[in-house]
Amino acid sequence: QQQQEQQQQQQQQQLDSNVCNSSMSRSSSHHLTLKRVATVVSMKQLAQDESGGNAPPPNPESISQCQGAKLPMYIYADHAPSKMQRIPSCNRWDVGTDDVDTSSPLCPCVDDSSDDSDQAYWTKPSAQAYSNDGAVPCMPSSPYLGDDPMSSSATTTAELGTITGRSLLDTVLLALWEDCAEKGLFRYDVTACATKVVPGMYGFIAQLNEGRASNKRPTEVIVDKVCQPFTEAKFNFKKAYLKEVLFQFEPRSASGAHINDNSATANKDDEASYEPLLLDSAAASSSPNLVLINVSPIEYGHVLLVPRVLDSLPQAMTAATFMQALHFAREADNPYFRVGYNSLGAYATINHLHFQAYYLAAPFPCERAPTALLPKQQSSRLSPNLAVSRLTSYPVRGFAIEVLSSAVGALEEAAELVGYMVSTMQRADIPHNVLITDSGMRIFIWPQRYAEAQALGQVPAEQLDTGVNPAVFEIAGHMVLKRALDYEVMDQDWAWRLLEQVSLSEERFVALINTLFGKE
Repeated sequence: QQQQEQQQQQQQQQLDSNVCNSSMSRSSSHHLTLKRVATVVSMKQLAQDESGGNAPPPNPESISQCQGAKLPMYIYADHAPSKMQRIPSCNRWDVGTDDVDTSSPLCPCVDDSSDDSDQAYWTKPSAQAYSNDGAVPCMPSSPYLGDDPMSSSATTTAELGTITGRSLLDTVLLALWEDCAEKGLFRYDVTACATKVVPGMYGFIAQLNEGRASNKRPTEVIVDKVCQPFTEAKFNFKKAYLKEVLFQFEPRSASGAHINDNSATANKDDEASYEPLLLDSAAASSSPNLVLINVSPIEYGHVLLVPRVLDSLPQAMTAATFMQALHFAREADNPYFRVGYNSLGAYATINHLHFQAYYLAAPFPCERAPTALLPKQQSSRLSPNLAVSRLTSYPVRGFAIEVLSSAVGALEEAAELVGYMVSTMQRADIPHNVLITDSGMRIFIWPQRYAEAQALGQVPAEQLDTGVNPAVFEIAGHMVLKRALDYEVMDQDWAWRLLEQVSLSEERFVALINTLFGKE
């Protein structure tokens, strides 16, 4: 038996020697290699593929191939005066300090009919516009009346006369969003999610969204770094499907060729015209601003604004890119439509610059919170068109910026201020969330530390078990819950305790104020 084993070992050694000699005699182009298995690759291999290795060809149906593609285009006036808010916001909502009555409509009914300069937007919604329990008003199921607004080559606000009180962007966004819903492009039906307003003076909103919990794409970014380089290997919006795009969102100053090429456009030679314009088909530029659906929506009409999508911008906002988000909110001209931003470390899950927006027919709790203006010595450094306050009696310490003037340039001043504040927090590695309300006339900014608190073991286990990651809309008071148990037990105290873990301490928040605006 020993002799047989020795003979087998000698035969194996001879075979190995023959293979080695044979491979050495070959040319270098015929070396033996291990082939990759497509479904089992390392992140390093993925990065090599994206940087010029054996990468698969781009998906012709992805946004990465959108340059030159014919897509709808919404053109806005980038130097138009702002529209003053039509309804009171913040602590001026018509609810006082009494507990919210969840059996009655939450939308204030403002009669603007005496103002001949503008049609009344706010009328009391019909009974059909409310959920079964009457607690949360829902957006109407039919976003427009009459003919399809996309049926002609060019559409202006004046031509949408059947849409009483609705803006062009509001009408088109909802129409195209519902079209995507009919095509089955969403991962679940968000309109079937249970939603309620819990009793209390702030009216926190609870939504049970089990579909988002199970179907949302997991995060691929490090949570303790606010600024990170864009990485092609990770998911980004260039990899999303082109069919998820609703329209391009371009300023008039950059759309002259499209305007001049369209003979149906009214006032096409009037560069001072503030009238928005919709083209049903226009070739996308080398890096367009795109509005696309969020396939894992939080609410009705949930969309993403992705500035300069092909420029591969990381999730780090600037004054210029924030200005686009302000224009987006202004063009919607609907106080039910809010635009939000999450930095990395503040629960942005994709490191590709984007803003989120959706409709919710109820005031956010942060809009009800009382505020206090910054001391004169600090606020004197600001433009007279702006007012900066800090939220008081709210679980997360934050700032409220209000645009006080409708003059041309007021929004630009707001964008510059927000850009400055955000860049300061980026350099200090402070995660932050930003919310735009009142059609761009009010902006909330929250520095936050929830990921830090988690890392330090400071978040109670029962709060961690909820799986709630407090991003901008949760901090604003719209609590998106993953478990039915949490939905059943949530009340104002429950929401308050969770959000308190997000806030900077008073000492750290005052230090940030002094860094941003100087000491008193």
